[in-house]
Amino acid sequence: MRDLLRITKALADENRIRVLMALRGGELCACQITELFGLAPSTMSKHLSVLYQAGLVESRKEGRWIHFRLAERHAPAAVKRAIDWLTKAAEGQERVRGDEAKLRKILKMDPSELCKRQCCK
Repeated sequence: MRDLLRITKALADENRIRVLMALRGGELCACQITELFGLAPSTMSKHLSVLYQAGLVESRKEGRWIHFRLAERHAPAAVKRAIDWLTKAAEGQERVRGDEAKLRKILKMDPSELCKRQCCK
């Protein structure tokens, strides 16, 4: 039951849903996610932590960057079903479409420049 509660808690926030929808296209660096939402890095870190604790995202560290992706291979069935449901339910939402357009621009930016900008705000 604890796993189910973590998943539902993670899905009970608009920003976390938007993060999951942004990750549908593949792995993103934490600085790219932070830029997409325009939130403080500490706030974004908390959202990513909740998603990670729920098993909805996986992460890997590469140098000074942390990359996130949707949970895949070894994810529990409940996580896979939650991601599938969310993708179908949120797809086409106006906010999600706006995030997709903004993310296309962000992906053209140099991640190290994004990181510098965020740490010096």
